[in-house]
Amino acid sequence: MSKTNPGNYFEDFSIGQVIRHATPRTITQGDVSLYTALYGSRFAVQSSDAFAHGIGYERAPIDDLLVFHVVFGKTVPDISLNAVANLGYAGCRFLLPVFPGDSVTATSEVIGLKENSNGMTGVVYVRSQGVNQHGETVLEYVRWVMVRKKDPETPTGLDAIPALPTALQPDSLGDAVPVLDLGGFDTDLSGSPFKWGDYEIGERIDHVDGMTVEEAEHQMATRLFQNTAKVHFNQFTEGKGRFGRRLIYGGHVISLARALSFNGLSNAFHVAAINGGRHVAPLFAGDTVFAWSEVIDKAELPAREDVGALRLRLFATKDHPCDTFPGKGEDGYDSSVILDLDLWVLLPR
Repeated sequence: MSKTNPGNYFEDFSIGQVIRHATPRTITQGDVSLYTALYGSRFAVQSSDAFAHGIGYERAPIDDLLVFHVVFGKTVPDISLNAVANLGYAGCRFLLPVFPGDSVTATSEVIGLKENSNGMTGVVYVRSQGVNQHGETVLEYVRWVMVRKKDPETPTGLDAIPALPTALQPDSLGDAVPVLDLGGFDTDLSGSPFKWGDYEIGERIDHVDGMTVEEAEHQMATRLFQNTAKVHFNQFTEGKGRFGRRLIYGGHVISLARALSFNGLSNAFHVAAINGGRHVAPLFAGDTVFAWSEVIDKAELPAREDVGALRLRLFATKDHPCDTFPGKGEDGYDSSVILDLDLWVLLPR
């Protein structure tokens, strides 16, 4: 009996299957520093213990997307080791803050399976959770991923797509954020005077800056998250594949776009939820990423006068500045678009 893990193929999954993932991960200040080095994120709450403590946190929480990537990375060996591509997300909620020294484990439940018409692959839908050392759920989300079949010649007949929410309601979005002391929210230090009330539905923000992705850094990011998907790190196998080179992990694009969004949304200190998202096209080393956002909704939160929520549609492009706001039109996506992400963020009021 083989003692190595070849990864699961589409036929190895069944609806209702629950997978407990290896390996527990204690997130340290070193992880935070490396994450900053990779993406350059500058949000003050996650950058400074003093700033975070001054508004009501015990210390600077770990960046929400670093938590997401760590949990995601736990799931890869069981869910997407044999993936062709990660396709999308829905119903992602950040439920509790995570601090340096906290340990995170992950579990997933298979909630849908659909074989593709080509017979070569199928789409696997999973609901994953990240849990801290106290047994508290800090993050949950649904994703769907295209996985290779073990036997392309034998149809499975699987065609079960789960019902997924189009957007999360804002009434529980503030649960992961303590009641803030807004007297301590220094907008000089946070980088912008613009708070929740200064943004309008329909407003578009070009985040201006671009960031070129280097081969070494996206490989380092993949390893930081313990993401073992072959499409991201194994040139020996991927050199023989469709693109002839490694794909950059989609979460790398999300973190780049989020970091770039600081220029225009620097007080959007907390990603409360990801309603949905799509990796529209692949990204490769040498491409330059730009980003822009549209405010598609805003909401007050029940019993909270300190923070409000903005629902954003965050687009990332490659090799295309965003002053013309390239996105999705009636004829489909602009050819430069690589990410279309629908998320709720919190800002001080």
